Amino acid sequence: MKTQVAIIGGGPSGLLLSQLLHTRGIESVVLERKTRDYVLGRIRAGVLEQGLVKLMEEAGCADRLLAEGILHDGTLISYGDEMFRVDFTEHTGTPVIVYGQTEVTRDLYDAREKAGGQIEFNVEDVVIHGADTDAPSITYKVDGQERRLECDFIAGCDGFHGVSRQTIPLDVRREYEKVYPFGWLGILSETPPVNHELIYANSPRGFALCSMRNENLSRYYIQCSLDDKPEDWTDEAFWEELKRRIPADQAANLVTGPSIEKSIAPLRSFVTEPMRWGRLFLCGDAAHIVPPTGAKGLNTAASDVHYLYNGLTEFYANGSTDGIDSYSQKALARVWKAERFSWWFSSLMHRYPDQSEFDLKMQVADLAFLRSNKAAQKAMAENYVGLPY
Repeated sequence: MKTQVAIIGGGPSGLLLSQLLHTRGIESVVLERKTRDYVLGRIRAGVLEQGLVKLMEEAGCADRLLAEGILHDGTLISYGDEMFRVDFTEHTGTPVIVYGQTEVTRDLYDAREKAGGQIEFNVEDVVIHGADTDAPSITYKVDGQERRLECDFIAGCDGFHGVSRQTIPLDVRREYEKVYPFGWLGILSETPPVNHELIYANSPRGFALCSMRNENLSRYYIQCSLDDKPEDWTDEAFWEELKRRIPADQAANLVTGPSIEKSIAPLRSFVTEPMRWGRLFLCGDAAHIVPPTGAKGLNTAASDVHYLYNGLTEFYANGSTDGIDSYSQKALARVWKAERFSWWFSSLMHRYPDQSEFDLKMQVADLAFLRSNKAAQKAMAENYVGLPY
Protein backbone atom coordinates (compact mmCIF):
# COMPACT_ATOMS: atom_id res chain seq x y z
CA MET A 1 0.00 0.00 0.00
CA LYS A 2 1.22 3.50 -0.82
CA THR A 3 0.24 7.01 0.25
CA GLN A 4 1.75 10.46 0.36
CA VAL A 5 1.60 11.05 4.13
CA ALA A 6 1.39 8.24 6.69
CA ILE A 7 -0.07 9.42 10.00
CA ILE A 8 0.52 7.34 13.11
CA GLY A 9 -2.21 8.07 15.67
CA GLY A 10 -5.94 8.53 15.20
CA GLY A 11 -6.46 11.14 17.90
CA PRO A 12 -7.45 14.74 17.18
CA SER A 13 -4.06 15.91 15.88
CA GLY A 14 -3.65 13.01 13.45
CA LEU A 15 -7.22 13.32 12.21
CA LEU A 16 -6.99 17.11 11.87
CA LEU A 17 -3.79 16.82 9.84
CA SER A 18 -5.37 14.15 7.62
CA GLN A 19 -8.49 16.22 7.00
CA LEU A 20 -6.54 19.42 6.28
CA LEU A 21 -4.30 17.58 3.81
CA HIS A 22 -7.43 16.19 2.15
CA THR A 23 -8.68 19.72 1.50
CA ARG A 24 -5.50 20.29 -0.54
CA GLY A 25 -5.74 17.01 -2.45
CA ILE A 26 -2.93 15.32 -0.48
CA GLU A 27 -3.49 11.63 0.32
CA SER A 28 -2.94 10.18 3.78
CA VAL A 29 -3.52 6.99 5.73
CA VAL A 30 -4.11 7.10 9.50
CA LEU A 31 -2.96 4.20 11.69
CA GLU A 32 -4.64 3.92 15.11
CA ARG A 33 -3.81 1.22 17.67
CA LYS A 34 -7.26 1.29 19.31
CA THR A 35 -10.86 1.36 18.05
CA ARG A 36 -12.81 4.50 17.20
CA ASP A 37 -15.06 3.92 20.24
CA TYR A 38 -12.02 3.66 22.51
CA VAL A 39 -10.56 6.91 21.21
CA LEU A 40 -13.90 8.67 21.65
CA GLY A 41 -14.14 7.33 25.20
CA ARG A 42 -11.12 9.33 26.36
CA ILE A 43 -12.07 12.28 28.58
CA ARG A 44 -9.93 15.32 27.82
CA ALA A 45 -10.03 19.07 28.36
CA GLY A 46 -12.04 21.21 26.02
CA VAL A 47 -10.76 24.80 26.07
CA LEU A 48 -10.01 25.70 22.45
CA GLU A 49 -7.86 28.57 21.27
CA GLN A 50 -8.99 30.52 18.23
CA GLY A 51 -6.08 29.09 16.23
CA LEU A 52 -7.54 25.60 16.63
CA VAL A 53 -11.04 26.85 15.85
CA LYS A 54 -9.78 28.40 12.60
CA LEU A 55 -8.05 25.14 11.64
CA MET A 56 -11.32 23.27 12.23
CA GLU A 57 -13.07 25.81 10.01
CA GLU A 58 -10.44 25.36 7.30
CA ALA A 59 -10.90 21.60 7.59
CA GLY A 60 -14.67 21.98 7.13
CA CYS A 61 -15.37 20.53 10.59
CA ALA A 62 -16.44 23.52 12.66
CA ASP A 63 -20.23 23.66 12.21
CA ARG A 64 -21.14 21.83 15.42
CA LEU A 65 -18.28 23.44 17.34
CA LEU A 66 -19.52 26.93 16.45
CA ALA A 67 -23.15 26.00 17.15
CA GLU A 68 -22.64 24.19 20.47
CA GLY A 69 -19.35 25.54 21.84
CA ILE A 70 -19.50 27.95 24.77
CA LEU A 71 -17.71 31.27 24.31
CA HIS A 72 -15.64 32.32 27.31
CA ASP A 73 -14.60 35.94 27.55
CA GLY A 74 -12.61 35.49 30.75
CA THR A 75 -11.81 33.29 33.71
CA LEU A 76 -12.04 33.52 37.50
CA ILE A 77 -9.09 33.04 39.82
CA SER A 78 -9.46 32.61 43.56
CA TYR A 79 -7.13 32.39 46.53
CA GLY A 80 -8.76 31.76 49.85
CA ASP A 81 -12.10 33.56 49.68
CA GLU A 82 -10.68 36.25 47.38
CA MET A 83 -11.69 36.01 43.72
CA PHE A 84 -11.02 38.14 40.67
CA ARG A 85 -11.62 37.95 36.93
CA VAL A 86 -9.20 38.13 34.02
CA ASP A 87 -11.08 39.47 31.01
CA PHE A 88 -9.79 37.90 27.80
CA THR A 89 -11.69 40.06 25.35
CA GLU A 90 -10.78 43.28 27.14
CA HIS A 91 -7.09 42.48 26.93
CA THR A 92 -6.89 40.57 23.64
CA GLY A 93 -10.19 41.00 21.80
CA THR A 94 -10.37 37.21 21.64
CA PRO A 95 -12.38 34.65 23.62
CA VAL A 96 -11.76 30.92 23.98
CA ILE A 97 -14.38 28.27 23.23
CA VAL A 98 -15.29 25.44 25.59
CA TYR A 99 -16.03 22.37 23.47
CA GLY A 100 -14.99 18.88 24.56
CA GLN A 101 -11.96 17.28 22.93
CA THR A 102 -14.09 14.15 22.49
CA GLU A 103 -16.47 16.18 20.34
CA VAL A 104 -13.60 17.64 18.31
CA THR A 105 -12.40 14.10 17.64
CA ARG A 106 -15.92 12.90 16.78
CA ASP A 107 -16.35 15.73 14.26
CA LEU A 108 -13.02 14.87 12.65
CA TYR A 109 -13.84 11.14 12.43
CA ASP A 110 -17.17 11.97 10.79
CA ALA A 111 -15.43 14.24 8.28
CA ARG A 112 -12.80 11.65 7.38
CA GLU A 113 -15.45 8.97 6.92
CA LYS A 114 -17.58 11.27 4.76
CA ALA A 115 -14.54 12.02 2.59
CA GLY A 116 -13.64 8.33 2.32
CA GLY A 117 -10.44 8.79 4.27
CA GLN A 118 -8.49 5.65 5.06
CA ILE A 119 -8.12 4.87 8.77
CA GLU A 120 -6.75 1.55 10.01
CA PHE A 121 -7.84 0.60 13.54
CA ASN A 122 -6.46 -2.01 15.95
CA VAL A 123 -2.97 -1.58 14.53
CA GLU A 124 -0.19 -3.44 16.36
CA ASP A 125 3.59 -3.84 16.16
CA VAL A 126 4.17 -0.57 14.31
CA VAL A 127 7.74 -0.14 13.06
CA ILE A 128 9.03 2.88 11.14
CA HIS A 129 11.63 2.13 8.47
CA GLY A 130 13.93 4.47 6.59
CA ALA A 131 12.74 7.70 8.17
CA ASP A 132 16.12 9.25 7.39
CA THR A 133 15.91 8.25 3.71
CA ASP A 134 13.84 9.44 0.76
CA ALA A 135 11.71 6.28 0.87
CA PRO A 136 10.26 5.82 4.38
CA SER A 137 7.77 3.06 5.16
CA ILE A 138 5.85 1.56 8.05
CA THR A 139 5.17 -2.08 8.83
CA TYR A 140 2.38 -3.08 11.18
CA LYS A 141 -0.12 -5.84 11.93
CA VAL A 142 -3.91 -5.89 11.86
CA ASP A 143 -5.63 -9.07 13.08
CA GLY A 144 -2.28 -10.83 13.00
CA GLN A 145 -1.63 -10.00 9.34
CA GLU A 146 1.48 -7.98 8.53
CA ARG A 147 1.07 -4.98 6.29
CA ARG A 148 3.43 -2.44 4.75
CA LEU A 149 2.70 1.21 4.01
CA GLU A 150 5.08 3.14 1.75
CA CYS A 151 4.94 6.92 1.87
CA ASP A 152 6.69 10.22 1.22
CA PHE A 153 6.46 11.47 4.81
CA ILE A 154 5.47 10.19 8.26
CA ALA A 155 3.63 12.27 10.87
CA GLY A 156 4.03 10.86 14.38
CA CYS A 157 0.84 11.84 16.21
CA ASP A 158 0.92 8.78 18.48
CA GLY A 159 1.37 10.36 21.88
CA PHE A 160 3.97 10.21 24.60
CA HIS A 161 4.16 6.39 24.64
CA GLY A 162 4.07 5.93 20.87
CA VAL A 163 6.72 4.54 18.55
CA SER A 164 7.44 7.75 16.62
CA ARG A 165 9.63 9.60 19.13
CA GLN A 166 11.43 6.38 20.06
CA THR A 167 12.38 5.93 16.39
CA ILE A 168 14.61 9.02 16.51
CA PRO A 169 18.06 7.87 17.68
CA LEU A 170 19.11 8.82 21.18
CA ASP A 171 22.21 10.57 19.90
CA VAL A 172 19.96 12.84 17.81
CA ARG A 173 17.17 13.76 20.24
CA ARG A 174 17.37 15.56 23.57
CA GLU A 175 14.60 15.44 26.13
CA TYR A 176 13.64 17.93 28.84
CA GLU A 177 11.27 16.94 31.62
CA LYS A 178 9.75 18.13 34.88
CA VAL A 179 7.50 15.78 36.86
CA TYR A 180 5.18 17.47 39.37
CA PRO A 181 4.77 16.00 42.87
CA PHE A 182 0.96 15.71 42.69
CA GLY A 183 -1.87 14.71 40.39
CA TRP A 184 -5.35 15.87 39.45
CA LEU A 185 -8.40 13.91 40.54
CA GLY A 186 -11.14 14.71 38.07
CA ILE A 187 -14.81 13.82 37.87
CA LEU A 188 -17.46 14.31 35.22
CA SER A 189 -21.01 14.84 36.46
CA GLU A 190 -24.36 15.51 34.81
CA THR A 191 -24.90 18.69 36.80
CA PRO A 192 -24.99 22.37 35.81
CA PRO A 193 -21.64 24.21 36.21
CA VAL A 194 -21.16 26.11 39.45
CA ASN A 195 -20.32 29.21 37.40
CA HIS A 196 -20.65 30.15 33.74
CA GLU A 197 -16.88 30.75 33.67
CA LEU A 198 -14.01 28.51 34.72
CA ILE A 199 -12.76 28.93 38.29
CA TYR A 200 -9.09 28.29 39.06
CA ALA A 201 -8.68 28.04 42.84
CA ASN A 202 -5.55 28.25 44.96
CA SER A 203 -6.44 26.95 48.42
CA PRO A 204 -4.40 26.03 51.51
CA ARG A 205 -5.79 22.53 50.90
CA GLY A 206 -4.54 22.47 47.30
CA PHE A 207 -5.61 23.45 43.83
CA ALA A 208 -9.12 23.06 42.38
CA LEU A 209 -10.65 23.74 38.97
CA CYS A 210 -14.32 24.14 38.13
CA SER A 211 -14.96 23.60 34.44
CA MET A 212 -17.73 22.35 32.17
CA ARG A 213 -18.54 20.57 28.92
CA ASN A 214 -21.99 22.10 28.45
CA GLU A 215 -24.81 23.61 30.52
CA ASN A 216 -25.69 20.21 32.03
CA LEU A 217 -22.29 18.50 32.12
CA SER A 218 -19.59 19.66 34.53
CA ARG A 219 -15.94 18.74 34.92
CA TYR A 220 -14.24 19.32 38.29
CA TYR A 221 -10.68 18.68 39.48
CA ILE A 222 -8.82 18.76 42.75
CA GLN A 223 -5.11 18.43 43.39
CA CYS A 224 -4.34 15.08 45.00
CA SER A 225 -1.47 12.86 46.08
CA LEU A 226 0.19 10.68 43.45
CA ASP A 227 -0.43 7.79 45.85
CA ASP A 228 -4.21 8.27 45.63
CA LYS A 229 -6.42 6.06 43.48
CA PRO A 230 -9.83 7.06 42.08
CA GLU A 231 -11.54 4.37 44.15
CA ASP A 232 -10.12 5.96 47.31
CA TRP A 233 -12.48 8.87 46.74
CA THR A 234 -16.23 8.51 47.09
CA ASP A 235 -18.33 11.08 45.26
CA GLU A 236 -19.36 12.57 48.59
CA ALA A 237 -15.73 12.94 49.71
CA PHE A 238 -14.82 14.62 46.42
CA TRP A 239 -17.66 17.15 46.61
CA GLU A 240 -16.90 18.03 50.22
CA GLU A 241 -13.22 18.57 49.42
CA LEU A 242 -14.03 20.68 46.37
CA LYS A 243 -16.31 22.90 48.47
CA ARG A 244 -13.47 23.51 50.93
CA ARG A 245 -11.17 24.72 48.14
CA ILE A 246 -13.37 27.22 46.32
CA PRO A 247 -14.80 30.50 47.68
CA ALA A 248 -17.73 30.05 50.06
CA ASP A 249 -20.24 31.82 47.81
CA GLN A 250 -19.35 29.48 44.95
CA ALA A 251 -19.47 26.41 47.19
CA ALA A 252 -22.98 27.42 48.28
CA ASN A 253 -24.10 27.32 44.63
CA LEU A 254 -22.44 24.00 43.79
CA VAL A 255 -24.88 21.38 42.52
CA THR A 256 -23.60 17.89 43.29
CA GLY A 257 -24.55 14.53 41.86
CA PRO A 258 -23.20 11.10 40.92
CA SER A 259 -19.98 11.04 38.93
CA ILE A 260 -20.13 9.39 35.50
CA GLU A 261 -16.33 9.33 35.18
CA LYS A 262 -13.54 9.59 37.74
CA SER A 263 -9.81 9.46 37.11
CA ILE A 264 -6.43 10.70 38.30
CA ALA A 265 -3.92 12.28 35.94
CA PRO A 266 -0.25 12.91 36.79
CA LEU A 267 1.25 16.25 35.77
CA ARG A 268 4.34 16.53 33.61
CA SER A 269 6.20 19.10 31.52
CA PHE A 270 8.12 17.45 28.68
CA VAL A 271 9.74 18.49 25.41
CA THR A 272 11.85 16.55 22.94
CA GLU A 273 14.10 18.23 20.39
CA PRO A 274 14.19 18.16 17.41
CA MET A 275 10.64 17.47 16.24
CA ARG A 276 11.83 16.26 12.85
CA TRP A 277 14.21 13.50 11.80
CA GLY A 278 14.52 13.00 8.08
CA ARG A 279 11.00 12.47 6.79
CA LEU A 280 9.52 11.79 10.23
CA PHE A 281 7.74 14.69 11.97
CA LEU A 282 6.50 14.61 15.57
CA CYS A 283 3.19 16.30 16.47
CA GLY A 284 1.46 16.90 19.79
CA ASP A 285 2.08 14.63 22.76
CA ALA A 286 4.65 12.63 20.79
CA ALA A 287 6.92 15.67 21.13
CA HIS A 288 5.70 17.60 24.16
CA ILE A 289 3.50 17.38 27.25
CA VAL A 290 2.18 20.26 29.35
CA PRO A 291 0.45 20.18 32.72
CA PRO A 292 -3.28 20.75 32.08
CA THR A 293 -3.44 23.95 34.14
CA GLY A 294 -3.14 26.22 31.11
CA ALA A 295 -5.30 24.09 28.76
CA LYS A 296 -2.48 23.91 26.21
CA GLY A 297 -2.24 20.19 25.36
CA LEU A 298 -4.61 19.97 22.39
CA ASN A 299 -3.88 23.56 21.42
CA THR A 300 -0.12 23.07 21.08
CA ALA A 301 -0.81 19.91 19.04
CA ALA A 302 -2.97 22.08 16.76
CA SER A 303 -0.16 24.58 16.23
CA ASP A 304 2.15 21.69 15.28
CA VAL A 305 -0.44 20.55 12.76
CA HIS A 306 -0.65 24.10 11.38
CA TYR A 307 3.09 24.28 10.70
CA LEU A 308 3.32 20.74 9.28
CA TYR A 309 0.20 21.01 7.13
CA ASN A 310 1.40 24.25 5.58
CA GLY A 311 4.88 22.86 5.02
CA LEU A 312 3.57 19.73 3.31
CA THR A 313 1.12 21.77 1.22
CA GLU A 314 3.98 23.97 0.04
CA PHE A 315 6.06 20.90 -0.82
CA TYR A 316 3.36 19.24 -2.90
CA ALA A 317 2.30 22.51 -4.54
CA ASN A 318 5.67 23.69 -5.81
CA GLY A 319 8.37 21.33 -4.53
CA SER A 320 9.68 23.79 -1.93
CA THR A 321 11.10 22.28 1.26
CA ASP A 322 11.25 25.59 3.13
CA GLY A 323 8.16 24.83 5.22
CA ILE A 324 9.12 21.32 6.23
CA ASP A 325 12.75 22.32 6.81
CA SER A 326 11.66 25.03 9.27
CA TYR A 327 8.93 22.91 10.90
CA SER A 328 10.83 21.86 14.02
CA GLN A 329 12.23 25.33 14.70
CA LYS A 330 8.85 27.06 14.29
CA ALA A 331 6.91 24.46 16.27
CA LEU A 332 9.39 24.38 19.16
CA ALA A 333 9.51 28.18 19.43
CA ARG A 334 5.78 28.21 20.14
CA VAL A 335 5.85 25.01 22.24
CA TRP A 336 8.39 26.41 24.69
CA LYS A 337 6.25 29.52 25.23
CA ALA A 338 3.25 27.29 25.97
CA GLU A 339 5.43 25.22 28.32
CA ARG A 340 6.49 28.37 30.14
CA PHE A 341 2.90 29.53 30.59
CA SER A 342 1.68 26.13 31.78
CA TRP A 343 4.59 25.82 34.23
CA TRP A 344 4.03 29.38 35.53
CA PHE A 345 0.29 28.92 36.01
CA SER A 346 0.79 25.53 37.68
CA SER A 347 3.39 27.03 40.03
CA LEU A 348 1.05 29.89 40.87
CA MET A 349 -2.01 27.77 41.69
CA HIS A 350 -0.76 24.55 43.35
CA ARG A 351 0.58 23.70 46.76
CA TYR A 352 3.95 21.93 46.68
CA PRO A 353 5.14 19.58 49.43
CA ASP A 354 8.45 21.43 49.86
CA GLN A 355 7.04 24.98 49.92
CA SER A 356 8.38 27.19 52.72
CA GLU A 357 6.46 29.99 54.42
CA PHE A 358 8.40 32.38 52.21
CA ASP A 359 7.34 30.48 49.09
CA LEU A 360 3.69 30.70 50.13
CA LYS A 361 3.99 34.45 50.72
CA MET A 362 5.49 34.83 47.24
CA GLN A 363 2.63 32.86 45.75
CA VAL A 364 0.04 35.12 47.41
CA ALA A 365 2.02 38.20 46.34
CA ASP A 366 2.02 36.96 42.73
CA LEU A 367 -1.73 36.43 42.86
CA ALA A 368 -2.31 39.86 44.39
CA PHE A 369 -0.14 41.43 41.69
CA LEU A 370 -2.07 39.64 38.96
CA ARG A 371 -5.32 40.81 40.52
CA SER A 372 -4.31 44.47 40.58
CA ASN A 373 -2.08 44.88 37.54
CA LYS A 374 -3.60 45.25 34.06
CA ALA A 375 -0.31 44.54 32.31
CA ALA A 376 0.03 41.22 34.15
CA GLN A 377 -3.56 40.34 33.27
CA LYS A 378 -2.93 41.21 29.62
CA ALA A 379 0.13 38.93 29.52
CA MET A 380 -1.86 36.10 31.08
CA ALA A 381 -4.80 36.65 28.72
CA GLU A 382 -2.56 36.65 25.65
CA ASN A 383 -1.07 33.33 26.66
CA TYR A 384 -4.36 31.77 27.70
CA VAL A 385 -6.25 32.57 24.48
CA GLY A 386 -3.21 31.43 22.50
CA LEU A 387 -0.17 33.11 21.03
CA PRO A 388 -0.24 33.62 17.25
CA TYR A 389 1.04 30.89 14.95
